[in-house]
Amino acid sequence: MPATLNFAAIDLGAESGRVMLGRCDGAALQLDEAHRFSNVPVRVAGTLYWDVLRLWADIQQGLAACARLAGGPIAGVGVDTWGVDFGLLGRDGQLLGNPVHYRDQRTDGMLDEAGRRVPRQEIFERTGIQFMPINTLYQLLALVVDGSPALEAASRLLTIPDLINFWLTGVMANEFTNATTTQCFDPRAGDWAWDLLDRMGIPARIFGPVIQPGTILGPLRPDLSAELGLGQAQVIAPATHDTGSAVAAIPFRAAAIPFRAAAIPFRAADAIYLSSGTWSLMGVELAAPVINEQSLANNFTNEGGVGGTFRLLKNITGLWLVQECRRAWSSQGEELSYATLEQMAERAPAFESLIAANDPRWLAPGDMPARIRQFCRETGQAVPETAGAVIRCVLESLALEYRWVAERLDELAGRHFATIHVIGGGARNGLLNQFTADAANRAVVAGPVEATALGNVLVQAMAAGQLASLADGRALVRHSFPTQAYGPRAYGPWEQAYQRYLRLKG
Repeated sequence: MPATLNFAAIDLGAESGRVMLGRCDGAALQLDEAHRFSNVPVRVAGTLYWDVLRLWADIQQGLAACARLAGGPIAGVGVDTWGVDFGLLGRDGQLLGNPVHYRDQRTDGMLDEAGRRVPRQEIFERTGIQFMPINTLYQLLALVVDGSPALEAASRLLTIPDLINFWLTGVMANEFTNATTTQCFDPRAGDWAWDLLDRMGIPARIFGPVIQPGTILGPLRPDLSAELGLGQAQVIAPATHDTGSAVAAIPFRAAAIPFRAAAIPFRAADAIYLSSGTWSLMGVELAAPVINEQSLANNFTNEGGVGGTFRLLKNITGLWLVQECRRAWSSQGEELSYATLEQMAERAPAFESLIAANDPRWLAPGDMPARIRQFCRETGQAVPETAGAVIRCVLESLALEYRWVAERLDELAGRHFATIHVIGGGARNGLLNQFTADAANRAVVAGPVEATALGNVLVQAMAAGQLASLADGRALVRHSFPTQAYGPRAYGPWEQAYQRYLRLKG
């Protein structure tokens, strides 16, 4: 049996971050939390920023804690975060400004501006990415339109995990899975969409070489290694996009996927995945991107995965709706835990009101309960007054949106997927999982919760030679972590609710 190796997984989400210790001996996998911390954006002079230096301080604290927890050498360090956001660096490698949050309003109007420069269909044909104002392409276009001095001075663009990797190692590189989220990358050419960028007025010089998941970037900077007690640890790029890492850890039962495969001539997995957190990312893992009129019409996206796979998926507003409701009530002096909100929602009457889960009005921070009530007024529905009624409205609406996306995935993939596999923090929400099974009339399997950190560790273990394939890693997760199954029930009322929901979607 191979020796046990220790891996540090830095996993940053839009609401919180964590540094996890993964222990892997090839036959079993263990995951322990070394340090967890909040990720709170900061608004300055009307602009919403990520507090990236605060995150960097917490990352260092977490790595030091990880070294102490391991009680032995750390073989690898990997970073995954959310997508689309970035830092601009000057020629000296210094950050030219705080990375701006994707929910900032600077991209207002940029979808239309992009369409004036390059037709919408052509943008999709080149990138395969859904149209969302948060995408890197529109953030960069906003800088072009504003004549940004930072963009003029920039030498390199690094997405958030690429930036952290640079601070860890001194190596600048753009990792594949995060690069594909930018809408600046051509997945069929396997390189940046250079002519598209040129027509948008975005300078080509800021884009660097693209590396694959599993690339060993090199050792930690000597000062960091000594200060944090990490010795000879190597920094390994996992799937640096958090959903890419999460999907890598789903315990699908599927044919083996060779690591670093140039092409995979088969469908990789036979279930829909639902990475449930601040965002809900719902899709299927395929051998190649699906870029056609149907995926464009339904605004689906094609993001890179591990082993040459692609994730055909839809971004859904997700538990951001619950998070913002909870934050609003907290600001009013009413502290309600997520578990309490779930219990209150379960006791609330069913199907009194619904919202269109992907309406753009939910994107910006603000008083979410008030927005939800206003939507219900505008659409002639009962207005949810209590916290339980508001959360029930959100959870039922999300479940119905999941059904709509699942049906579109069936159409795009040309087959019916009987199972939805839920991972991430939302896998803990038993009420939403049951609603999803009921609404979609499909089996739901929930878990593991910490799929993102697990996928991060698995790719590091593959790069270190401890695991031979992604299929081996998924089998390891299947044997090491429990899941919970939910079966559909009471389909009739959900079918009636779905017809109402379709009218709200428009």
